[in-house]
Amino acid sequence: MYFKFTFCPIILLLWASLSFAQNVNVVIHGAASIAKTDDNFVCVTLDWWPAEKCDYNQCPWGKAGILNLDLRYGALINAIKAFNPLRIKVGGSLQDNMVYKVGEVSSCPNFMKREDGLFGFSQGCLSMERWDQLNRFFNHTGVKLTFGLNALFGRNESKTEKGLWIGDWQPQNTRDFMQYTISKGYKVDSYEFGNQLSGSGMGAKVDAKQYGKDVIVLKNLVKELYVHPETQPKVLGPGGFYEEKWFNTFLEVSGQGIVDGLTHHIYNLGPGDDPNMMNKILDPLYLNQVSQTYKGVSDVVNKFRPQLGAWVSESGGALNGGRKDVSRTFADGFWYLDQMGMASTYDQKVFCRQALIGGNYGLLNATTFVPNPDYYGALLWHRLMGTTVLAVTKESDPNLRVYAHCAKKKPGFP
Repeated sequence: MYFKFTFCPIILLLWASLSFAQNVNVVIHGAASIAKTDDNFVCVTLDWWPAEKCDYNQCPWGKAGILNLDLRYGALINAIKAFNPLRIKVGGSLQDNMVYKVGEVSSCPNFMKREDGLFGFSQGCLSMERWDQLNRFFNHTGVKLTFGLNALFGRNESKTEKGLWIGDWQPQNTRDFMQYTISKGYKVDSYEFGNQLSGSGMGAKVDAKQYGKDVIVLKNLVKELYVHPETQPKVLGPGGFYEEKWFNTFLEVSGQGIVDGLTHHIYNLGPGDDPNMMNKILDPLYLNQVSQTYKGVSDVVNKFRPQLGAWVSESGGALNGGRKDVSRTFADGFWYLDQMGMASTYDQKVFCRQALIGGNYGLLNATTFVPNPDYYGALLWHRLMGTTVLAVTKESDPNLRVYAHCAKKKPGFP
């Protein structure tokens, strides 16, 4: 038996609280991995938010939403192509308020401000003309696509419990949408069922048992329509905030082999108007708190063993678009890189950043498409960090963060 040493790039995050030089001893344990990530661990989102989406007296989305983003810009195309490929998740809060203009759906309304609507908006619509445009764009840029489905279609809000949506999910609109997608030969890597409907929900919620029953319907629909197993998209869920009892219940109801990947969201910096945001980003003790969520999700995965493991399918740091003059700056990298490092050590297979463009947390400027600092952090991770996660021990100030992966293999190299 012999041991082959593999060069491993290391991410070192040295926190600003270290104000003097130190000797640091770092030991990388290369004999065995502690976790594995997906080949396309780095992921970004594209959101449905229209220009009218405003928080904290600002409206930072502009024309960055999926329905009005200008897909012709060379800077946008090149930013995506640089990853070769980039995993993109299309979805967000309004996906459960979305219909697809295909089949029996004849009208196609735009999202409009509506006080009593979900997240303050009326129902919106994805036309097949726009879906065609998006898929030409995805094909041209080599995107690996995850698509978030409307999991509230056919349900009604409970009259006795605010925010709870009841009744069975009605799959006909999704069936028609999938049939159109298949007829056009469009490639979808995976479908995620609903957005932030788990536990207490965000804007809306669905009972865990009901969700478990409905995701079985979705899985059977995918298996029926995508007849060839090798091209069959995976089914992901629930795409919401982790609550142990809810997650366990829905997986017990759905059973093994239904949900291929267990997805959850992380916004551990709190609301985007928090004036203490910078201190949170630079406080390792604060950032450590989210490790309990990663551990909880990892424990559920070990219990139910979905094929694709756990995914962070949305994480923007701060809620409601991020924080102006913080989320799009170099300082945010201390949060972002630390989160990717921490998530990978807890065997999270994919980490989706909210968002590629839009809000204050976009990796690209919403009007010029010029990359913000975190774009380069994402690109460097994607190009350097392989799937094998190694254990690291260090003798130093606890404020020093060290993460190690084996180097990403290049074509022609062992």
